[in-house]
Amino acid sequence: MGGEKGRGKHILVVDDELSMREFLEVMLGREGYTITTAESGAVALKYLESTPYDLLLCDIRLGDMTGLDVLRAAKAKKPDAPVILISAYATTETAVQAMNAGAYDYLPKPFANKELLLTIGNAMTLRTLEEERRAMSDAMKKTLRFGRIIGESPEMERIFERISQVAGTRTSVLITGESGTGKELIARAIHEASPRAAKAFVVVNCGSIPESLMESSFFGHKRGSFTGATTDQKGFFEAADGGTVFLDEISELPLPLQVKLLRALQERKIMPVGGTQEIPVDFRIISATNRSLEQAVIMGKFREDLFYRLNVVEIRVPSLRERKEDLRMLAQHFLDKYAKEMGKGVIKLSSYAIDLLQRYDFPGNVRELENLIERSVALSSTNIILPESLSLSFHKRRNVMKAEGQAAELDAMEDVASGVNLDEILESIERRYLEKAMDITRGSKQRAADLLGITFRSLRYRLNKYHMD
Repeated sequence: MGGEKGRGKHILVVDDELSMREFLEVMLGREGYTITTAESGAVALKYLESTPYDLLLCDIRLGDMTGLDVLRAAKAKKPDAPVILISAYATTETAVQAMNAGAYDYLPKPFANKELLLTIGNAMTLRTLEEERRAMSDAMKKTLRFGRIIGESPEMERIFERISQVAGTRTSVLITGESGTGKELIARAIHEASPRAAKAFVVVNCGSIPESLMESSFFGHKRGSFTGATTDQKGFFEAADGGTVFLDEISELPLPLQVKLLRALQERKIMPVGGTQEIPVDFRIISATNRSLEQAVIMGKFREDLFYRLNVVEIRVPSLRERKEDLRMLAQHFLDKYAKEMGKGVIKLSSYAIDLLQRYDFPGNVRELENLIERSVALSSTNIILPESLSLSFHKRRNVMKAEGQAAELDAMEDVASGVNLDEILESIERRYLEKAMDITRGSKQRAADLLGITFRSLRYRLNKYHMD
């Protein structure tokens, strides 16, 4: 039951807007929390003295003082009680001040109810950022599979099961998926879980080898077989004897080499360039591609018989947008990794930052997320990653905003080079959508909210924000 979650826990809500206090009192009350509300900073300070509470939820803008003032007073009175600040006017400066003053998190209005409840629940359990970092680290250890792979989404669970099924065999595996999804990690996991783990895992990027060198690179060559061949040289397959060869970007193999690869797979023997006798080699093939090999077969660019040899078992790796359940844990993993490498004290991503990442579709997948977090850690000046610290480039912000139906406004980008005020642009867009919805519905707030895909309370809040009520 939802009401069991907050049973026995007391939340002090501070907001100068009556409708917001009423909304939070009802919503949090349904979760079982005991709620005390304060309409001003002065009233909140009195409650801090006299009312026992487990968590403070405070608006950043109050009529008589700021939420930061209340935060500092709360921390002076009860250092262990977590404080969550909320604001419709989120800025980097206030967020940094809030975190430095000891806030547990900083959420924007209007917030998603689910996100607020999750943040409150986590804060109740984990009183400090350091506690949350340790808890997240423990959770990652539980979900780490086969050494390096992080994930607990249903899609990843299916991959873990398939790895377990094929690891002990010599069956050829074809790993498919978009660039940046971690196909090499899957291949390495299969190898390390197999009886071949003690032998070599040879990684070959088929798209990076000049065609003139491919045959000798794959099968080796004998001394004097061509100009520059001054010694005998082992190829990839002989180097992987007893182990695994991972052929990444397999679709890039030219047709002549595909013929030789097919024979090597069938006979388990290789002929070095310039050699006169085949060499028996024990290897397993795992290949990967971000393109459709079936389409390449139809177009005559890939041999059908080789395709079936390689694709005995297929493992499809989902894109990051298909496994958003894993995003928070992946982001925290990369944050811990790069904070340690750079010697920085960044230990958490704010809920607002996570929300921004969740709304971005990551065309570069996990690799793009890792690069983004690395850059954000390098540029962060606080112990928490804020949305501004994510360093999302303009095209990324455009991608996020398109998802919210704001593409039309973003076609006029000529002024970006000289600098723009993104907050003003977004407020202008939001105001026009509100005006259009209210005009279409002849002032019916409920119908306008339905047209915009938001709740009635959210619409009323936004109308109040722009003095349109």
